[in-house]
Amino acid sequence: MADEHKEEVRAESLMEKIEEKIHGHHDSPAPEVVREKSGGVSPSSLKDKVYRIFGREKPVHHVFGGGKLADVFLWRDKKLSGGILGGATVMWVLFELLEYHLLTLVAHLLIVAIAAFFLWSNALTFINKSPPKIPDIQIPEKPFLQIVSAITFEINRALVVIRDIASGKDLKKFLSVIAGLWIVSILGKSYNFLTLVYIATVLLFSVPVSYEKYEDKVDPLAEKAMFEIKKQYAVFDAKVLSKIPRGALKNKKI
Repeated sequence: MADEHKEEVRAESLMEKIEEKIHGHHDSPAPEVVREKSGGVSPSSLKDKVYRIFGREKPVHHVFGGGKLADVFLWRDKKLSGGILGGATVMWVLFELLEYHLLTLVAHLLIVAIAAFFLWSNALTFINKSPPKIPDIQIPEKPFLQIVSAITFEINRALVVIRDIASGKDLKKFLSVIAGLWIVSILGKSYNFLTLVYIATVLLFSVPVSYEKYEDKVDPLAEKAMFEIKKQYAVFDAKVLSKIPRGALKNKKI
């Protein structure tokens, strides 16, 4: 009887820890529901309580920067978005399905361009017109330097994030990154690099616009999924991670 009582006490304490872990992940308490004089709930208070993926507070268009890039991913400019996605599809079909090689494609394009220019030039000589001039290509220096600077900034920021994750300060983030990289390694064995890039491109042009259209239906499902993930992580933390001795490592001086 005593052993059974101890097991019940342990189970109850474990469940209490799990509940504390789940509720402890919320950074701020839920906003209070403001009731009107008629006894109903005000629409503004309900809007504040709506769960959004990744805790975003701005529209999806602002999340992507709110500029030309956001317009492309969210199909604000349908011609440009369709052209980019169509071009990516053509490249994937050529190099993946038809097994076309990049050097062969460049050579064939040059052959067609030179042959067309040759025929055009000779046709103009028969009608006594000057041959066409090939325009000079000029790359603006300022936009090029801005692009390089932006890429350098993003690389440095990525290195800072990697260093922060590798330091082990946030164990949850560390385990999440390891699991994500492990999934990527599995996908890398099944698909080549070009296919993965094409899949990522298709997802960028389909998932954000679909989410923006059906966000009111997706967010409640995402909230339930996040709650279940936090619950499972809390169980794993209570049973495994909390039992790892880390006191000696914290007190040790390097």
